[in-house]
Amino acid sequence: MKLAKTSHCRHHQINSDSSPSSQIFPSNLSALNLLNLPFRQLMDSEQRRKRKRSLRTSPSPHSHCGFSVRSLILCLSFIFVLLLLHRFQIGRASFHPVVIVSTLSHLSSSTSNSIRDYVSSRFLLPLRVEDRILFPDHVLLMVSHINDRSEVLECVYGKDNGVEAANKLISRPVLSVDELDELRWVARCPLPPQNYAAEVNLRRPPRKESIVEGDEWQRKVHPAVHSWEMMAYAAVLDRDSAVVFVKGLNLRPDRESDPRQFSCHFGTERDGRFALTTRAFSAAQEVVRCSLPKTIRMNPSKAHGIRVTVGLNSHFHPNARASNHVLVPSVAKMLSPSYNSDQRKKDQGKHQLCVCTMVWNQASSLREWIMYHAWLGVERWFIYDNNSDDRTEEVIQELALEDYNVSRHTWPWIKTQEAGFSHCALRARDECNWVAFMDVDEFFYFPFPTRRRGGSNKPIVRGQNSLRTLVANFSSTNIGEIRTACHSYGPSGLNSPPSQGVTVGYTCRLQSPERHKSIVRPDVLDRTLLNVVHHFRLRKGFKYLNMPQGTAVINHYKYQVWEAFRAKFFRRVATYVADWQEKENEGSKDRAPGLGTEPIEPLNWPLQFCEVWDTGLRDFVLANLADPTTGLLPWERSLL
Repeated sequence: MKLAKTSHCRHHQINSDSSPSSQIFPSNLSALNLLNLPFRQLMDSEQRRKRKRSLRTSPSPHSHCGFSVRSLILCLSFIFVLLLLHRFQIGRASFHPVVIVSTLSHLSSSTSNSIRDYVSSRFLLPLRVEDRILFPDHVLLMVSHINDRSEVLECVYGKDNGVEAANKLISRPVLSVDELDELRWVARCPLPPQNYAAEVNLRRPPRKESIVEGDEWQRKVHPAVHSWEMMAYAAVLDRDSAVVFVKGLNLRPDRESDPRQFSCHFGTERDGRFALTTRAFSAAQEVVRCSLPKTIRMNPSKAHGIRVTVGLNSHFHPNARASNHVLVPSVAKMLSPSYNSDQRKKDQGKHQLCVCTMVWNQASSLREWIMYHAWLGVERWFIYDNNSDDRTEEVIQELALEDYNVSRHTWPWIKTQEAGFSHCALRARDECNWVAFMDVDEFFYFPFPTRRRGGSNKPIVRGQNSLRTLVANFSSTNIGEIRTACHSYGPSGLNSPPSQGVTVGYTCRLQSPERHKSIVRPDVLDRTLLNVVHHFRLRKGFKYLNMPQGTAVINHYKYQVWEAFRAKFFRRVATYVADWQEKENEGSKDRAPGLGTEPIEPLNWPLQFCEVWDTGLRDFVLANLADPTTGLLPWERSLL
């Protein structure tokens, strides 16, 4: 063992003559004398040599400090990772209460805020406003790169013009944020204050990195503000055609228009032009349908996300040049109407019966309406939310968690109910055999029992899933639409909303039915998708069926207690009916007779619209849906 150690020392000495070891061992020390040194003395000499070498090769004076640069980097990296965990809420239960607090407690509050702002500014993508639309009561921003709806945002306004414009920025809280589709979000901002421009921007408070200030504000190129009076606002890829939804064409309701006056234009705008153009082959109301360009027809995936608009052909438009089209301003991007329907059809097949509706602030009505119709056999709901600011979204999420197949679709376009129903018909076609188009204050009802065939006197009471069974009987026929008459109910002597719901609380109605609502087969609709809310136009070879009132009716709880009814004065969702405040068609059935145009409660409102006391649906609901022990209805139990 000793010889092995000395041999190692000798080898090191021979190969290191020019190294600092020559200062430790005298040059005249022979290898023989080296072998005679005691082993401990030899090892001590070696350790002293290593210490001197480390001192001479120190990189900088900072290495004498107790806190090295490497340690500092590791420490900052650790803090950086912790802040990332805090930002993205990863492992909240295990990390947030303990690790974050204990680590940052050693930092001052200003240092902590600075680090958090630094991390946020680097990992939140900048807010990019793609388009702005000016509505009568707000400015709608089409935005990319919003993380989620909980993100706090501010609307920022600049002066119209002048020297002081760039230095006079003000902010207001955003009204709402919603995910429009998989490509974009929408943010609703208040109308700009007087002398401020409608080129609204967004920022994440309290930092200001996401918005330019000073002279740079004037140099920044803002997307144009579109007027809602004329705009292409949505587009759908429908098999071998493009369906574009356009406001402002002023086409007549319930009529097909000449499609030769329109064309469709696709692609990324370049110098104000679109790359591809095709002709329209149908047009009705706010819906224009065009053929697809060959490049998209050969590869439909290329269409996803491209911008599309409608052109007004020069032959029909007085302001157009002979060789040009007048293009409608557009925020529409092409989307596929059925995102997961193909896989669903392979796995489960189509739903027999679905429902589509459009709502504004109807959170209080949704539970009863969905639970009741689920009992009748409805399997799927498409809720088009038209800028609700109550608990509508929260209620829909709760119902989805309770296994009701209901989805909410952001539809920010005001007074476009007919177009929204056309859009929903395309979306539902690949998922549903039949789709009912009705409002959340309308309830399908089988008023009378029927007699059995074969002479039996025992009545058949329509029960659970009866509506689904009804439509399924017509699926293999040439019936494409089932129309059902609506009975309008009044306040029924009440002064406050009924605690058990409208089906139980309102029991007095008008004698004669008003209008009708329809259940349609979306795969047999006319290519124009033309509808007037109450019914659709069908393809040739298919017809509609008027359901006898003795078999089925719809209870329409139209005139409820004043507290609920006066909300209708804000605005109405249908395109071709006047708002309540407008002095237009005041005698129409779309209005409340004798009400006028002001949201002022008339005398004896609780007793209005009451000609026939009809407790049929109330009795049916209490007999079939109430809990036998508690007497509570499903929508009451869910609120406990």
